[in-house]
Amino acid sequence: MNIQNLKQLRKAVSPFEKPKTKNSLWQLINTVVPFFVLWVLAYQSLTISYLLTLAFAIPAAGFLVRIFIIFHDCCHFSFFKNRRANKILGTLTGILTLFPYNKWQHSHSVHHATSGNLDKRGTGDLWMMTVNEYMEASFFTKIKYRLYRNPIVMFGLGPIYEFLIMNRFNRKNARIQERLNTYLTNISLVAIIFLLGSVLGWTSFLLVQLPIFLLSGSMGVWLFYVQHTFEDTYFEEDKNWDYVKAAVEGSSFYKLPKWMQWLTGNIGYHHVHHLSPRVPNYMLEEVHNQTTPLQNVPTITLATSLKSLKFRLWDEESNQFIAFYELKNSASIRRLKASKTEV
Repeated sequence: MNIQNLKQLRKAVSPFEKPKTKNSLWQLINTVVPFFVLWVLAYQSLTISYLLTLAFAIPAAGFLVRIFIIFHDCCHFSFFKNRRANKILGTLTGILTLFPYNKWQHSHSVHHATSGNLDKRGTGDLWMMTVNEYMEASFFTKIKYRLYRNPIVMFGLGPIYEFLIMNRFNRKNARIQERLNTYLTNISLVAIIFLLGSVLGWTSFLLVQLPIFLLSGSMGVWLFYVQHTFEDTYFEEDKNWDYVKAAVEGSSFYKLPKWMQWLTGNIGYHHVHHLSPRVPNYMLEEVHNQTTPLQNVPTITLATSLKSLKFRLWDEESNQFIAFYELKNSASIRRLKASKTEV
């Protein structure tokens, strides 16, 4: 995209970096209340038909994604003006979504600070290899990477592993506050699950909770994936990397139907969010509509986003994603062959 004076863009967005308590409280109500109502209805419907249970569980999963967006805003201190209020609500919504607040806040902050930077990958992002890295990797690393990028693993097994297992452990060198927050989240989860399983019956509890967890987890990973894995995205080496360019060119505008946009907390306006994480989710669309340069960013739809499923490797020579079947004819491979011929 062609933007004059990219540095001024962040200044244009700064007036929107102020949470509105009334809006935040209303979003909290219209998100958490429907989720619990749908959960109860799903449980009550078990005696009627499991198909009816799933009919309630599916929208409940959508509302759980919306709860995660609130958690996400709290991690950026953008949901409430008060930092302590963000931490408290973030911890509570983190328990509901299986995410320890302090731990994820750290990794996600690193993600924002390094998104699109080829030399600073590995924290808070998805595993992505360049063509050159893949060609130099061992046989077992290639197999591991292919499995990781397989849609069944990434959107099916991935959320189970990440949310249920990896989120239960502290990262190395984590500070005491972060460690305690993870312990609090884990203890709370065990207590809540044990209570619900004992009172409602373990079979009934799992029949309701498992589809909600699996669907919301897959939706969440998909949203994260497609917001940075799309045609014409941005990746640069550290020496050429620019924060603003990475935000507006390396984060997609995922144009969703209005009801999906609402349910996902406007996270489709990801280019706005990466430009300024302090903008509350309920103001992202307004920023996009009132800031002309932000309307000229990579835009994807439900239909075009499916194309991203084939993207597996980053070709540094052509600056684009390629599929595994395109590897032999990639620009990086052609250059490698040419250099060997010259030698």
